[in-house]
Amino acid sequence: MRKVLIVDEVHPSMAEGLTNLGFEVETRTDLTLSEFVSILPAYDGLVVRSKFKITAEILTDTTLTFIARAGAGLDLLDVDACLSRGIAVFSANEGNSDAVAEHVIGQLLSLAHKLHTSDTEVRHGLWEREGNRGFELKGKTIGIIGYGNMGKAVASRLACFGMSILAYDKYAPSADYPATMEQLFEQADILSLHIPLTSETRGLISDEFIDSFKKPILLINSSRGPIAPLEPLLHGLRSGRIKGLALDVLPNEKLSSWSPVEKELFAEIAAYPATIFSPHVAGWTTESYYKINEVLLEKIKLHFSL
Repeated sequence: MRKVLIVDEVHPSMAEGLTNLGFEVETRTDLTLSEFVSILPAYDGLVVRSKFKITAEILTDTTLTFIARAGAGLDLLDVDACLSRGIAVFSANEGNSDAVAEHVIGQLLSLAHKLHTSDTEVRHGLWEREGNRGFELKGKTIGIIGYGNMGKAVASRLACFGMSILAYDKYAPSADYPATMEQLFEQADILSLHIPLTSETRGLISDEFIDSFKKPILLINSSRGPIAPLEPLLHGLRSGRIKGLALDVLPNEKLSSWSPVEKELFAEIAAYPATIFSPHVAGWTTESYYKINEVLLEKIKLHFSL
């Protein structure tokens, strides 16, 4: 019987579903990296979320036939190394696209209508109406970079707000809202990032990138932190090119390991009222926790024709 190792906390339906497909399942969320590497050769399949980065070195002595990542994005897996060894790789981008879209819209509405700041003020006894005058999304233009599951989910919802939508995807151009980067720079009032972290996208948001926009923008990043380093974000806020910022991800999400420079950069960014942060939870809902498993189990089932 083929054996599958689950090394991260995932919804219980994963183990149950794999068992129903005929796999022998073992859940070991307590493993250290060295323990994980030592036992991995005994398994045919691996379910991982973000506990370990799966490198070519880790895969050297394995006989894995598949790796399933319970989430969106494969930046923690050496996909080329997997494919060169005949290891099928599955992710579940479809499983949390609804959650991400709702989170992005929540952040956008909060920035546009100053809900985050006005709530704090009222709690502290301030009734400042004029200072909390917001703006409407209808008639505004949103530029979406990356038109996969997440980008499409955001676009479909914001179209109902009466917004103009421009979607740029270098590898999968949008048939619904096709646009060039030049059009985004020229027309966008809001920019939302929905691209994977790759060598090409790492550091995409630079001073030059931000300065290319003709209008001050709201920038929303719910993809990966290293795509938008803190330095250019601060540059954008200081220069007024970024008039609002919503980050669900950060370049370094291990806050306890921040250097003095990182702490100083973030503190200055957070001092701007038009900023909102959340701890990488855009796709982290009760529903997506289950739906991610549904997507992965269906892909595994189809791959093995079970």
